[in-house]
Amino acid sequence: MNELTINGAGGFSLTPKSLDEAMRFADILSKSSIVPKDFAGNPGNILVAIQWGLELGLQPMQAMQNIAVINGRPSLWGDAVIGIVRSSPACEYIYENDDGNMATCRVKRRGEDEQVRTFSMDDAKTAGLLGKSGPWSNYPKRMRQMRARAFALRDVFPDVLRGMPVAEEVMDTPTERNMGPAHQTSAPRAIAYEELPPYPQSNLAENIQAWRNAIEVGRITPERVIANITSKYTITEEQRQQIEALSEPQGAEQ
Repeated sequence: MNELTINGAGGFSLTPKSLDEAMRFADILSKSSIVPKDFAGNPGNILVAIQWGLELGLQPMQAMQNIAVINGRPSLWGDAVIGIVRSSPACEYIYENDDGNMATCRVKRRGEDEQVRTFSMDDAKTAGLLGKSGPWSNYPKRMRQMRARAFALRDVFPDVLRGMPVAEEVMDTPTERNMGPAHQTSAPRAIAYEELPPYPQSNLAENIQAWRNAIEVGRITPERVIANITSKYTITEEQRQQIEALSEPQGAEQ
């Protein structure tokens, strides 16, 4: 990072050009007092955010301002989501409105039909969000808007957003509770199976001609005969060979 890249506005870019530069850049930023708290003293999180940002088309400082770590997951704030999608050539338009009870987001991807997603106060009640302390009590209209927007843009532009969730949506997802160590159970006992009795040779002699006739007309196969017998009995190798030979012309048997 010894050389600064001058941009068209007369400023300069601090975008790292290598992993070594990115690691040093992340270390410098982690010691800054003006970075978001999720990144303060955590160069690893900064490095991941920078990489996510580059894949989404965000400069490093934009990435740190617009990527939040919520419940252990990197997420995009809703304002960044709509900005990224609108800057994509795949987006034809995004329209949002709210009637005081339901937020609606209408989006259209080029070459596809318009898609509409909504989120109402009834939806918020069903999801257990209505009356919840925090943004849902203080800014219900804004939260409805973010939910409808998240549904629409994630459904229609998953490739543009690279699968990133929307922060306002993730904030409402319950965190996993620590249920303590898993209860250890002993290994299940092996099931004891009774040994199957041997197939009587007298039964073989009694049925062999009937099997031959059925095999000749295609009603059954030697394999099916063997499978039926071995479901209840064990057979010897000699008995198996006798049954398998039933598919051969009668004069060809040894």
